[in-house]
Amino acid sequence: MKSRFLRLPGMPGNRPGVLLAALALALCAAVSAPAQAQYRLAPFKDRLFDYPGMLAGKPQDAFVIVDYDKRRDIHRRDKVWERQVHGEYVSMKPRSTQEDLTLTANGRTITYMRVGTPRGAKSIVIYIHGQGGNRFQGMNDVSFGGNFNRIKNLMVRNSGVYITLDVKNFKGQGEADVKALMQHYTRQAPGARVYVACGSMGGALCWRLAKDNAASAMMGGILLMGSTWDEGFLSSATFRTARLPIYFGHGSWDEVYDWKKQAGFFERLKARNPRYPARFALFETGTHGTPIRMTDWRLVLNWMFAATGR
Repeated sequence: MKSRFLRLPGMPGNRPGVLLAALALALCAAVSAPAQAQYRLAPFKDRLFDYPGMLAGKPQDAFVIVDYDKRRDIHRRDKVWERQVHGEYVSMKPRSTQEDLTLTANGRTITYMRVGTPRGAKSIVIYIHGQGGNRFQGMNDVSFGGNFNRIKNLMVRNSGVYITLDVKNFKGQGEADVKALMQHYTRQAPGARVYVACGSMGGALCWRLAKDNAASAMMGGILLMGSTWDEGFLSSATFRTARLPIYFGHGSWDEVYDWKKQAGFFERLKARNPRYPARFALFETGTHGTPIRMTDWRLVLNWMFAATGR
């Protein structure tokens, strides 16, 4: 049986108390208070989507361990396990503005979906799927415990826009396509920043965009869900200016990307700049897709708004 508590590389012992104390000291040092900000996402089904329990830290801390329980968070939450959540978790209000669209840019046709009203939007969230995914994944109202439906509602109900797209390439072509969408929508909403959420291999594009000065200037944060890390980011201008908040969500039983390597990168980032706006949520016993199901969109985005003085 796998232990419910894992440890960072080089951490002595494997007792829960040692783990929690070491994480608190190594990863949460010198965290500054967020700036005051005006724009916030109002509550939406928070009782259902708040983290169900904390094994270490408080939700607003830099590093937290979230109590994930498959029986509670899938078996009881889903009407059909991993396919259809119970009805109380969703609202179909965003369907009234949902569109399947195309954008011609970079000599290609970008296929994407959108909810929300672009003109004058206050925030823009773009979801980038991983290998084998498509634009429909992030628009599915009933999969992943209804968590995509929640971000759709949070955007529509708070003057925001939510976008998903078909990613055909996780290198330069994919980066250019996402950047074209960012430019297209920030022209319609000059005051809005773009928050890019990346699942699994999609993280490669999050990091490429973060290191691109023109792209990162449009962005307000990146959210990595069971995703990758990029040592090159630590040498980028974006990192040096500490202007782009980063959220890491990872399952401790992820067999695609090892959480300890991701946490090691987070630790190096914090060691170089303890005040860098970054947070890590470890979902204990969670697997590769758990962060997509369990990430508290409202908590993370409101923190990013505050961290950048929105």
